[in-house]
Amino acid sequence: MTTPVTLTRAQKAAAILVAMGKPSASRLLKFFKQEELKALIEGARLLRTIPQSDLERIVAEFEAEFTEGAGLLDSADRMDTILNESLSPEEMSAIMGDKKFEVAPEGPPPIWPELEKLEPARLGAFLAGEHPQTAAMVLSKLAPQVAASVLLTLTKSTRGEIIKRMVTMANVPDAASRIVENRLRTSVLTETSTKDTSAGQARVASVLNELDKPLLEEVMQDLEAAGTPDLDGVRARLFAFDDLPLLTQKARVLLFDGLSTELVTLALRGVQAGLAESVLSAIGARSRRMIEAELGQGSEGIPLSDITAARKTIVTTTIRLSREGAFELPSTQNAA
Repeated sequence: MTTPVTLTRAQKAAAILVAMGKPSASRLLKFFKQEELKALIEGARLLRTIPQSDLERIVAEFEAEFTEGAGLLDSADRMDTILNESLSPEEMSAIMGDKKFEVAPEGPPPIWPELEKLEPARLGAFLAGEHPQTAAMVLSKLAPQVAASVLLTLTKSTRGEIIKRMVTMANVPDAASRIVENRLRTSVLTETSTKDTSAGQARVASVLNELDKPLLEEVMQDLEAAGTPDLDGVRARLFAFDDLPLLTQKARVLLFDGLSTELVTLALRGVQAGLAESVLSAIGARSRRMIEAELGQGSEGIPLSDITAARKTIVTTTIRLSREGAFELPSTQNAA
């Protein structure tokens, strides 16, 4: 067990200001006296890495509602950034005498757009190991569709705890928000930049989706026997025209609502009755009658390549809608 870091009051205050970030800290600095500002600066310059447990203890002294935290790095540099943006050069010179300050660079960009690009399962795996309050704060910052996709990757009990906190969540203190952002940046985004294989999985799936169902299953069995890594990620992206009955009724309605009757009619030529019914049951009565009447005339003279292309268009549309979060592919549902 490590011994807690002993900090002076000035160092504690400097750590809190750095954790709060420039906007909030800038407003508070206006209320400090000159000698207090000098003590803050000197305190910040002596700070090194603050362990997570110690930072939580310090923040808890200032904000009773603070729940989770992470370590704090580069305190002196961040304090310089806050001060340079809050005080004029003349004020800085008056406080610090002959010491020179250079304008600090801008801080890192917001992380939320980057998090929204991640695979829901990857972000969900991280949040599953965090306190539900932290997970609720993170999901509240994401687009609703993305947050919903992440929630679906979690267990029911974890999902319930997070949603319960999202409902009752008030404004998140700047200090807590900044600390959680830092943890996400170092623990999720950094890991993703070196270990994310989703692009490769997508490329492999796009190739395999071109194969007929029997050949596709044979290739997947060979890959599994060879111990191919990240095969679950590939499998979650696979979908064939024959898999349409495995979609939920709601998903099929959403899919075929955006497709023309001509395309659907062409794709259904020569299919088995069960597959045709799963498609027709998701289409309005008027369109269904038109399609059935057209199919009743037979498929003579219609090139097989046109039928294959129509089915491929439906498959591509299905995969695209699933990637946009409209619904889940059957392989994803079965894996869950």
